[in-house]
Amino acid sequence: MSLLVKIGGLSTPETLETALEAGADMVGFVFFPPSPRHLSLEAGRELSRQVKRRALKVALTVDADDATLDNIMDALSPDIFQLHGTESVARLRDIRQRVGRPVMKVVPVATSADLAVLPGYAEVAERILFDARAPKDATRPGGLGAPFDWHLLGNLELALPYMVSGGLSADNVAEAVRVTRAGGVDVSSGVESAPGVKDPEMIKAFIRAARASQDASQELSVR
Repeated sequence: MSLLVKIGGLSTPETLETALEAGADMVGFVFFPPSPRHLSLEAGRELSRQVKRRALKVALTVDADDATLDNIMDALSPDIFQLHGTESVARLRDIRQRVGRPVMKVVPVATSADLAVLPGYAEVAERILFDARAPKDATRPGGLGAPFDWHLLGNLELALPYMVSGGLSADNVAEAVRVTRAGGVDVSSGVESAPGVKDPEMIKAFIRAARASQDASQELSVR
């Protein structure tokens, strides 16, 4: 199965085009004001038009209310909602019903105990995204450039597709895929020259490295 590559937190036409041309499967847009990658609805609308159908559009929200979700649907018409807050299983169910789109629940990980929430979320979400748990004093739950211990997912048995994020870069994405056996990878700060400023060459390098990691794993399985 093909490895899904997501470039998150895109905010300019130029870097979005780089991600699309380099072959990203998913492109992510952040609607969360504390983030340096936050987009206005109008900016999201313009970028959405640029995507057309070349990749899946992912809208990241954090404990968003219904009005915010409705506004994002109107502006972006995303293919997937990435829920990065403390949303409960019941709230996930409500959101999925309201927006009529698949939901990807972010599960922050620091210890194996953090995986206890998976059975509940697996009943509702279409996909899980594992990210590093943010420090207690952090102003946002992700995009902080910190990895978690990937070996915590080493014996994971999850029927749902899952992705990994948190501190990924072109240098370590192959190891992340090898250890976690994830079906997808998500990068944001790892392709930035400064918080919120995407670097086109880093985007291309990450996608190349992610694709190469898949080729290597397929080669090993054939042997």
